Amino acid sequence: VQLLDSGGGLVQAGGSLTLSCAASGLRLSMYDTAWYRQAPLKERELVAWRNNPGATRYADAVKGRFTISRDNAKSTVYLQMNSLSPDDTAVYYCKMTERMGHGNYWGQGTQVTVSP
Repeated sequence: VQLLDSGGGLVQAGGSLTLSCAASGLRLSMYDTAWYRQAPLKERELVAWRNNPGATRYADAVKGRFTISRDNAKSTVYLQMNSLSPDDTAVYYCKMTERMGHGNYWGQGTQVTVSP
């Protein structure tokens, strides 16, 4: 199993980015999916979560600005990020957790930097 995170970069405050997490070696429909982030000197935190039926959860700090989506046919999870602020600067990681098993996988992370 391999997860490949991509889409990060440098953006000005107020801008948008879309992150992607492409999975190989698993059936995405069998997994819950999530995005986490870790800023320098801080703990890794949950940003957004989505299961296969479509239920979602978001951290309070990103509600209304970020949207998690998934395309099971493409085995890809997305994180649309709007109205970005410098506080969103972090490395963003995709995570997939098998619903009826023990599979638990992380992407390698993608850096998001938001300038003032």
